[in-house]
Amino acid sequence: MTGIELKAEDQNGLPRRRIHEPRRDMIFVLISVLLTLLFFILPTGFEGAGAAGGERARGRIIEVNNERLISIGPVKQGEQQLEVEIRSGRFKGQVFSGSNNLMGKIELDKIFSPGDSVLVIVSVSEENGSLSHAQVYDHYRTGKTVFLCALFFLFIIFVMGWMGVKIVISFVFTAAALIRVLFPAMLRGWDPIFASVLLTALLTAVIIFLVGGLTRRGVTAFAGSMGGVLLTSLLAFFFTYWFKIHGAVRPFAESLLYSGYTHLNLAHLFISGIFLASSGAMMDLSMDIASAMDEIKKQYPAVSRLNLIKSGVSVSRHVAGTMSTTLLLAYSAEYTAMIMTFIAQGIPLENVINMVWVSSETVHTLVGCFGLVLVAPLTVFAGGIILPGKEKGRTGPV
Repeated sequence: MTGIELKAEDQNGLPRRRIHEPRRDMIFVLISVLLTLLFFILPTGFEGAGAAGGERARGRIIEVNNERLISIGPVKQGEQQLEVEIRSGRFKGQVFSGSNNLMGKIELDKIFSPGDSVLVIVSVSEENGSLSHAQVYDHYRTGKTVFLCALFFLFIIFVMGWMGVKIVISFVFTAAALIRVLFPAMLRGWDPIFASVLLTALLTAVIIFLVGGLTRRGVTAFAGSMGGVLLTSLLAFFFTYWFKIHGAVRPFAESLLYSGYTHLNLAHLFISGIFLASSGAMMDLSMDIASAMDEIKKQYPAVSRLNLIKSGVSVSRHVAGTMSTTLLLAYSAEYTAMIMTFIAQGIPLENVINMVWVSSETVHTLVGCFGLVLVAPLTVFAGGIILPGKEKGRTGPV
């Protein structure tokens, strides 16, 4: 199906074209683009907050003095003395001296070498507008990030064509919605579970209808995916409290409390992360099943609802089987080093599975897989109701 279908004959006996579907598709694409732009210009209310609120510029490390640096095995502690030249902004060309303090934590420390491109935070004097202080923040990766994103988007469009354009729009829309809407809303006091369910519903609608179109297939996929999200949120809520997981197991979760956001419920934040993380796989699975059932209906319009559901069940079993393993492999990368540490220390398995970090990942992974499996029958049931519609066509195998 191309979206431009034969409808009837005009007065000259030639077939007329129905262009409503591609027109609706284009309108939905434009609405999605406008929403994405709106999210990007929407103020979060946290602009300029914190110590990194000064002017940003690109700099280059000219000279490094490591005399105050102490190496203890793989860990380095102490201080690097830096000479840095500012390479962009209104202070371009100026050179300043700075320091890089190392705390002895590899995951947080940065090591600089001569020639490195760095991000510089510049403080400006209020009296005369001159440079009063500058600090090296981290390696400069903005250009590399933009290049990688552009390369990915061009590759998607080259391979997928017009569908690739819609995928890029949905990708950028999702990023904008999370960073500019969901996370600031939770910081302002919205309950993480409630806010995440609302945003997931919006993301699911935009992504599925962009990719699948405003069709019965899209409605089927949306119904199955959202049903899975809601049931997953309930399962996540139950198992999180049953396992007595406090929620502070995620990186920087505790730092949020110390930053003044004591109203945050870290357990709810953890719960929201479970179904938010698995919602993408649920969309994928529901769209696969809905597309397969829709294709069966198009090829054999006279197929009964019961046989359509049976075919959907057959498809869903194969797809859900591989998707659950895919989700497990995707999540396993988050705790590979942790499990390797426990194995290397010879900690008994029973001790390991009772640790809160391991229990939290167990709940995260298995509840996500539960939700993924639940999406299959929900989508099949929705497809059995929505896809047949009221159309009558040629007869075929039933």
